[in-house]
Amino acid sequence: MHELGMCEGLVDLVRQQADGRRVTGLRVRIGARHAVVGEAFDHAFALAAEGSAAEGAALDLVVTPVTVDCGACGHQSESVDVLAVCARCGDDDVDVRGGDELVLESVQFKDGSALESDRFEEEADVPRDPR
Repeated sequence: MHELGMCEGLVDLVRQQADGRRVTGLRVRIGARHAVVGEAFDHAFALAAEGSAAEGAALDLVVTPVTVDCGACGHQSESVDVLAVCARCGDDDVDVRGGDELVLESVQFKDGSALESDRFEEEADVPRDPR
């Protein structure tokens, strides 16, 4: 379950940003290449957050697609399947780009304040799936 390693990194980043405040929610954008399973990610986050400022926080997970360029027919499409084939002709001679991001977009706190994503991308020390 590679989701646990990602979630441990996210919880550490959230802890740094929380500065002692209670976290009520967070939004995470993750690329399809990470091949996360939503339920597994939710469970892993709950485990990683136990005892932290993020324990019990609502997690909004947004999966972003990869871009699929077909070598056979030239069609370009998007897919959330890491084993994508051409959406038009079904050929597997495709170039897959993007979909490898992992971004903590926002954190909401119990006091009603929030932090947005531009503070998190460079600070994140979250393990990437090597695929």
